[in-house]
Amino acid sequence: MSALSLPHRTLGRTGLQVSTLGYGGIDLRGLPVGRHLASDEADRLLNTVLDEGITLVDTSIDYGLSEELIGRHLAHRRDEFVLTGKCGCAPGREVFGLAPARTPHDYRPRTIRAGVEQSLRRLRTDRLDVVQVHRAPGRSVLERDDTVAALLELKEAGKVRFLGVSSELPEIEEHLAMDVFDVFQIPYSALQPEYEAVVTRAARTGAGVIVRSGAGRVLPRPAGQADGGRQSYAEAWRRSGLDGLRGAMPPIELLLRHLLSRPDVSTVLIGSTDVAHVRENVAAAQRGGLPAGLYQAVQVATRAATSAGG
Repeated sequence: MSALSLPHRTLGRTGLQVSTLGYGGIDLRGLPVGRHLASDEADRLLNTVLDEGITLVDTSIDYGLSEELIGRHLAHRRDEFVLTGKCGCAPGREVFGLAPARTPHDYRPRTIRAGVEQSLRRLRTDRLDVVQVHRAPGRSVLERDDTVAALLELKEAGKVRFLGVSSELPEIEEHLAMDVFDVFQIPYSALQPEYEAVVTRAARTGAGVIVRSGAGRVLPRPAGQADGGRQSYAEAWRRSGLDGLRGAMPPIELLLRHLLSRPDVSTVLIGSTDVAHVRENVAAAQRGGLPAGLYQAVQVATRAATSAGG
């Protein structure tokens, strides 16, 4: 158990109290796209997550073994954490099935209901605290497919407590305008300043904000950049000018504490299959946000890099 507890924030109008770090279950997905964990490894990892004070766990049907492992190893501690899942994903095989990484999503009621029911079985729980429309399409598709109506039926049945959406620009602007989502999951970091205003607007509506990809993964390249595609965080870091600001602070800690400096961010997801890495992130989060002067210097540096075209 950590010597210090993690700070908690309110997940917007849901009223749920969540730790400033959440655990993202994507790294539990297993082969062929991730490291396969033996049962005892998964048990140690997931129980360490809770023991270290993390009280939000995020997963998805799309994440291969993730739901099965969370259900197997954390169901006995279900009341200790907020559980957030996804919908729109194609339901897969019942026992340790791996859906293809790019399985087409379907936002019609039948798939929404089947997916949530499957998640409940795999996670060994009777409710998802938040279900988020995954890789959410634009408003016209959600309205055509009656996606929200299906989610509201599940909420009425007590299988879902709150509705959320996990999306990116530009679709997220339409999701904000719909005024139906209690939680927004947004890919934001100091290396993605284009999402800063979206985070602010989402929080001002009263929604909770879950940040993903805050200190890892890959980023879309800036619009119009000649080489197109995606860039690594290492590449984005080199372009950012942040290395000269961090002093002895590891880059991941700087990025994480930059996010925790923002009161409109409810929680930041970390993903790892390494117990030591989880504990390092918890220790960083316990130190809180960046000193005000350093936070402002990060803001200036990343905006300047963006204005210069990366």
